[in-house]
Amino acid sequence: MSFSPAIIVTSTRADIGGMLDYIEVDEDFALVKTHPHRDLVGVPPGETRLRSKHGVTVLCVKSVGEHFTYATADTVLQYGDVILVAGPIAKAERFAGRL
Repeated sequence: MSFSPAIIVTSTRADIGGMLDYIEVDEDFALVKTHPHRDLVGVPPGETRLRSKHGVTVLCVKSVGEHFTYATADTVLQYGDVILVAGPIAKAERFAGRL
């Protein structure tokens, strides 16, 4: 079994949206650490149609002063949260780049 190295890129952007961390886990799949966009705050991911609109899935959420926890369809994102999303590289990068 062979392993290909992950590519890790760290960004210093801390605004709403914007890539904080990036891990390319396969030739066309990435995990991106970012903040939720304004249109996601206060709305559970299950109601945003995030996967059908943007092609990414919110895996985890970290609220201010808390630890990361798994996101569910009922998780309500807040300003200041950090989210971990997964998806095809181009879609994950585009999602994280939206403000």
